[in-house]
Amino acid sequence: MANGSGSVSDAMETLETSDNERARVESWRLHVLMEAGYPLPLAERIAGNETVDLHRAVELVASGCTPETAAEILL
Repeated sequence: MANGSGSVSDAMETLETSDNERARVESWRLHVLMEAGYPLPLAERIAGNETVDLHRAVELVASGCTPETAAEILL
């Protein structure tokens, strides 16, 4: 029985680590987007969407797109 509870404990720890890592990545993405000129509401939407290419998001604004237009393209 102890082995079973150890396995559950290990699985829970892995899930918590995964959630923490995901939160750190999203926070970093948010910071990068805001530094690129995205306003907070758009930066939050883009940062939370793992399918959006962060480099492309930054490139679009650096190339002259408004953050709003870039968000429409990306989302």
